[in-house]
Amino acid sequence: MAKKYKLKSKRALMKRVRMSKSGKLIRKSAYTGHLSRHKSSKQKRQARKSRQISASDYKRIRALLGR
Repeated sequence: MAKKYKLKSKRALMKRVRMSKSGKLIRKSAYTGHLSRHKSSKQKRQARKSRQISASDYKRIRALLGR
């Protein structure tokens, strides 16, 4: 019988995603790094909030996290 190995979780993804207490995956918003002078105040303010990972990506990303 072949020995089964645990899969390593993707460390780069673990730095960018966290799990909420209810089990949802949370990520930061994009477009916040630089060039913010021409972006509207509304766009910058809304980008400060965290976002939930979409349902279409949830299963794939959870597998990469090893959960």
